[in-house]
Amino acid sequence: MRNATMVLGVIAGLVGMIVGFFGYGFVEFIDQFGEIEGIAKQVENPQLVQTASILAPLLAIAGAAMAHARALLAGMLLLISAAGMYYAFGFGVFTMFPIAFAGVAGLLGLAAGKPDEPKAHF
Repeated sequence: MRNATMVLGVIAGLVGMIVGFFGYGFVEFIDQFGEIEGIAKQVENPQLVQTASILAPLLAIAGAAMAHARALLAGMLLLISAAGMYYAFGFGVFTMFPIAFAGVAGLLGLAAGKPDEPKAHF
């Protein structure tokens, strides 16, 4: 379960980084050049989008990196990452995989009650 948590978390973080690049870039583009009527308008909460663009993929990759040593903490970070991506970007064609992968990885991290090492987290 810890290996699955790590792999799914890394994939979620990398795909989340791509979504984050475009989210952050879109906010900056509209700030720099202004809204284009009928084509592009600023999001409701640009600070939320920019913050989630950085933090959500970071939490996913950090959670994946610590999956072997601290599965409980890794699972919580991955679930927070999935919730942050969902809250900031919504569930759509480009966000469904990072949200789903981070969510499943988080659940697997929480479920790793009997780790390979003799030390369990609950």
